[in-house]
Amino acid sequence: MPTLTDPLPAPRISDLARSRGPGGVAERPDYLAGLNPEQREAVETTEGPVLVLAGAGTGKTRVLTTRLAHILQTGKARPWELLVVTFTNKAAREMRERITHLIGPSAEGLRWLGTFHSVAAQILRRHAELVGLKSSFTILDTDDQERLLKQLLEAASIDTKRWTPKSLAGLIDHWKNRGWTPAKLPSTEDFANGKGQILYAAYQSRLATLNACDFGDLLLHNLTILSEHADIAAEYRNRFRYILVDEYQDTNVAQYLWLRLLTSSTGNVCCVGDDDQSIYGWRGAEVDNILRFERDFPGAKIVKLERNYRSTSHILGAASGLIAANRDRLGKTLWTEDKSGDKVKVRGVWDGEAESRLIADEIETARRPHGGEPGLKYKDMAVLVRASFQMRAFEERFVMLAIPYVVIGGPRFFERAEIRDAHAYLRLIQSEDDDLAFERIVNVPKRGIGDTSVQKILSIARHQQVSAMTAVRVLITSDELQARTRTALSTFVRDLDRWRALAADTRHWELTETILEESGYTDMQKADRTTGQGRLDNLKELTQAMQQFETLGAYLEHVSLVMDVDRSAGDDAVQIMTLHGAKGLEFPLVFLPGWEEGVFP
Repeated sequence: MPTLTDPLPAPRISDLARSRGPGGVAERPDYLAGLNPEQREAVETTEGPVLVLAGAGTGKTRVLTTRLAHILQTGKARPWELLVVTFTNKAAREMRERITHLIGPSAEGLRWLGTFHSVAAQILRRHAELVGLKSSFTILDTDDQERLLKQLLEAASIDTKRWTPKSLAGLIDHWKNRGWTPAKLPSTEDFANGKGQILYAAYQSRLATLNACDFGDLLLHNLTILSEHADIAAEYRNRFRYILVDEYQDTNVAQYLWLRLLTSSTGNVCCVGDDDQSIYGWRGAEVDNILRFERDFPGAKIVKLERNYRSTSHILGAASGLIAANRDRLGKTLWTEDKSGDKVKVRGVWDGEAESRLIADEIETARRPHGGEPGLKYKDMAVLVRASFQMRAFEERFVMLAIPYVVIGGPRFFERAEIRDAHAYLRLIQSEDDDLAFERIVNVPKRGIGDTSVQKILSIARHQQVSAMTAVRVLITSDELQARTRTALSTFVRDLDRWRALAADTRHWELTETILEESGYTDMQKADRTTGQGRLDNLKELTQAMQQFETLGAYLEHVSLVMDVDRSAGDDAVQIMTLHGAKGLEFPLVFLPGWEEGVFP
């Protein structure tokens, strides 16, 4: 175990050499050139707590990297005495590259620059035995985590169809983001009718036995170590002379507590963020962390970066007018010297279909040369939606008009698992010969029909040259399958027969809703706290889209034609993505559909 006599890895001679210029004197390139007064203030105010409120497009990344360079170049700290945390590996890589460009190889000594999880993992490996682990612990991925939870749920005789491993995994992640160990879990937090705390404790115990942890543990174990071992906390506080935090508005409770435990008495902590850009509340982010910065650090310096270098005055005016209505904000007003560009256009349409037609027409218009200026390329345009269910209308319209497009950050609408599942039910009702549809949904939601039984059914069907459903109807009256499997298959067949009879005098979108409800598919999604609601929204969009077609057959044929369109849009394609996925990106022309109550907050 590391002790105070062996506090942290000793700096390499090469690190020491690189952190100084010739003769041991810090080199001072003109890295401050080009900064505006507010940016320069944020860079040069190195002592004490500093909160940099950086609006969109105000040069936040440049300020962060230049501040780091300034601390190093003025000899205030050596690279290994800086703790720099970001939210993504990409941001960490970009920051390291920019600092290297500014000050040269000395940036290589920044050993504590990384994401919250990567830095926490470094600390945990040094003190793993304090939380019952070995330093060689493994970090489980999502699949391993859910398989382990499935074993625990089954051992506790809990119905895994109703209380799914995935939903429990999401809940445990939420608890860990709040900094709650099993012992600290509030009684109001529950799962499976009062068994949440017991399952959480059993899961943590099993992880320790496996010498493993999940991503949430990286910070949670850090909190335990730093709060229960004052000497270790002091060791790191003494080492980290300066702490810099990016995207502070997106920190959750566990990350906030971790930073507080690591902040030294000098309070040399600089947090950069924007309370107006807090968009991750759904995954545990607490905008209150940034709002209470001055209370946490009395005498803190607040620097506001308000000059925007990305947008035009028209766009900033519209955005500022909207965000001003937010009640909980520290307040700032973005401005720019760029008076060019068009005004923001607001168009009202009747529904989503009219909206997709309008935007498709606007895209084609923007493509054409105008006034001696060349038209835009497809890749210069983006459609930003609030949620994935809104993509369907645009995808269909773009396919119809042969507008190349690409969905960023996820599958196309009709390729989503929940949409494919719903289609498989409908295809099997349309035709019992559809073995691919049978194989997809015979055990979705889980009915106790395992893969071995499914493959046996398909093998018998191929051997007898009949459909899988025909084989099933025979097998449920024989003893070739286990009694439990036969019972489950019998129920499945009865359900399909009932829905097929219902199809004769029920509108196809209402039939779809009935199938999803009676099969248990809707309940399965409701039990998933992480992604279930998004999938239910997509299924609702599906049933609405079906209403445009006379029959179920016409709808399924339409889907087949849409899916058959060449997927390779090439480099020149309109980009469709969610607003979360678009953060930090920019395009010459952007469309924002669905600005309506209940959809766009």
